[in-house]
Amino acid sequence: MWRSTLNKIEQFKREKDGLDILADVPRLAQDGWESIDEGDRERLKWAGVFFRRQTPGRFMMRVRISNGITNAAQIRTLAEITRTYGVGFADITTRQQIQLRGFAIGHVPDIWNRLHAVGLVSLQTGQDNVRNVVGCPVAGLTPHELFDASPVARQLTSMFLGDKAYTNLPRKFNVTITGCLEHCVHTESQDVALTPAVKMRDGGEVKGFNVMAGGKMGSGGYRQASSLDIFVPPEEAATLCSHVALLFRDYGARAARNRARLAFLLDDWGVAKFRAELQRRVNETLLTAGSDVRRTRTADHIGIVKQKQPGLSYVGLVVPVGRITVDQLFDVARLAETYGSGEIRLTTTQNVIIVNVPHEKVRALVAEPLLRELSPDPSSAMRGLVSCTGIDYCHFALIETKDLALRTAHHLESALPRGRLLTMNWSGCPAGCGNHAAADIGLLGKTIRVNGELVDAVDIFVGGRSGPDGKAGTRLLEDVPCEELPHLLERMIPYLSNQSTAGPAGAHVRLAPGAPLHVSP
Repeated sequence: MWRSTLNKIEQFKREKDGLDILADVPRLAQDGWESIDEGDRERLKWAGVFFRRQTPGRFMMRVRISNGITNAAQIRTLAEITRTYGVGFADITTRQQIQLRGFAIGHVPDIWNRLHAVGLVSLQTGQDNVRNVVGCPVAGLTPHELFDASPVARQLTSMFLGDKAYTNLPRKFNVTITGCLEHCVHTESQDVALTPAVKMRDGGEVKGFNVMAGGKMGSGGYRQASSLDIFVPPEEAATLCSHVALLFRDYGARAARNRARLAFLLDDWGVAKFRAELQRRVNETLLTAGSDVRRTRTADHIGIVKQKQPGLSYVGLVVPVGRITVDQLFDVARLAETYGSGEIRLTTTQNVIIVNVPHEKVRALVAEPLLRELSPDPSSAMRGLVSCTGIDYCHFALIETKDLALRTAHHLESALPRGRLLTMNWSGCPAGCGNHAAADIGLLGKTIRVNGELVDAVDIFVGGRSGPDGKAGTRLLEDVPCEELPHLLERMIPYLSNQSTAGPAGAHVRLAPGAPLHVSP
């Protein structure tokens, strides 16, 4: 069914399936990075190992963490790996994963052994695979959910992981599955997105998901996922997602890589044809969409918030631009075991959540030194900050992002008073890994010439948002030099409508000594 001329990556896949690289890793580890040819460098991405041109001989590994649900033992292991082989820090991604940096190819077998010992893998986290399945980071804990959707994310992951039926997709395939009513994940930019819905069946109300498909952030720009007019109950949802992935595998374009996302197949076919083909594959009548039960409020799950479980709270901590040091990783693991159940959650805004904290332990947790670095009560400018990797470690990026994002946010802290919550997302290139098109302020990196000199710059987008009334940000300004950006944004902010409601009322915790802790319901 591949009717077009094959591109280079398709040729590599024809020669050898990406998963077959696993058997070659011991040899590659022995021979060294210089011996790895271009085809195997690409295939290593199926194993979650990425050659970085910026750091020759030093690799990145993306660790799969379904729904962002992890634990102290896993975080401690990631800290140990980073301390032993890495660069002193790891990065939390907008897909609720951890990226390890700075190791050599010879370290990979030992790193994998350490990961496997605590139930982690890096498998299929890159290239043409179903990527990490994203979901509400407080699934099963928040009272603001229709139901806990994380079991569906785990079920889908178990379907495709290690199965070659899913390793030859035309491009990457992003999935979000959420039961959260506060739409805390970017469903609109996903290849497949399942959102909470209810439908009347046989005289009763059934809880499940509405299905959207064809969203993307890069590959020619933002496209909002289309409703497929489908309702699916939780017990059938993972199977339906797998059918969509396989439909994409069989009919998606394989010529130009920038035209190979599911979005383009939907544009070519239209929703009606796509839905009809999906129904043929499922081999039963698909239910029409149910009632969308998402609210207009967005939650970022930062702060001290009561769980649905009596007597317990979760504590969401801001990790500025997702970069977390070895010492901070060890401390997060320790605090999760000392004050909670040992479970930890990662968010799509690159932050961490310590969960299952008894109310009587909250004050002691908040008094821990780490929470002065990773705060549950950050400034408004820091709270809504997201940044992609940037040019230091990503060869697609056009500018450095994380340091720029931090400097800009610090400048804006005085201009953005508490309670004025604005999301500010940085993407270093049009791939859009920072989700810039879905933020109140979106910054897309580029380079421009000023007086004959090449300088870092951004295009500025405003008004983007996720949820049932989601929309893409509008490109307001182009070619803004980064050195002028902080002062420009300071002047712009008073004129921007406050679209963001990134957290329930009362979620800001006041940390003054002796002051009462404000716990959000």
